[in-house]
Amino acid sequence: MKKAAIVLLVLAIAIGAAGYWLSGNIDHMVRDAIASYGSAMTRAKVSVGDVAISTTSGKGSIRRLEIGNPSGFKTSHALKVERIDIAIDVGTIAKDVIIIHSIIIDGPDVIYEKGEGTTNFDAIQKNIAAYLGPTDKGKKDTGPKLIVEALTISNTKAHASAAFMGGKTLTVPLPDISLRNVGKSRGGITPGELGQEIAAALKSKLTGSVNFDRLLKSTGQALDKAGDSIKGLFK
Repeated sequence: MKKAAIVLLVLAIAIGAAGYWLSGNIDHMVRDAIASYGSAMTRAKVSVGDVAISTTSGKGSIRRLEIGNPSGFKTSHALKVERIDIAIDVGTIAKDVIIIHSIIIDGPDVIYEKGEGTTNFDAIQKNIAAYLGPTDKGKKDTGPKLIVEALTISNTKAHASAAFMGGKTLTVPLPDISLRNVGKSRGGITPGELGQEIAAALKSKLTGSVNFDRLLKSTGQALDKAGDSIKGLFK
């Protein structure tokens, strides 16, 4: 069994990785793969505390995952989460389509920052797309396809920032995200496509919750009226 197929899943959760097969000490390899490939793809520092995956039950967790920001942004990170829980159908790991029963991302800390002309999430998505290269329908896939039966992102601590705020943030509401049967209609999707689905869902909620023009106007007016005292509104 190619146990390291799980590496594909973890990278997809983190930043939308391409196919990557390994064997051996899977926990350390997954941790190192997230950091090295994640940083290369996003052009931002990606780190992870530890990984624990059972190749018999298919259950596992990733702890203390943090995705920083590409250069040009002032906030500390794009996404930080204490724990991600996953459950895989181990009977499908060696097959062409891997079934993932669930991905649970609970309580992530997200900062949505608008820099000069673009946001940090736009920059990260652009960097990943550049790393993966253009889509070629005639190109043979290098890894398995994935189907995710249930994916949830809940209790998100979301913050917004803009260039003029100097790295400070304001808390914004963000609804929970629930996706079902991701990739099923297409007979499975690549890890990179799964990562794009997750990033798109998160960005969609952030875009709906944050109006940067309104933030700029309201915060600017408050600064004019209150001066330095407005700093108390920032996290």
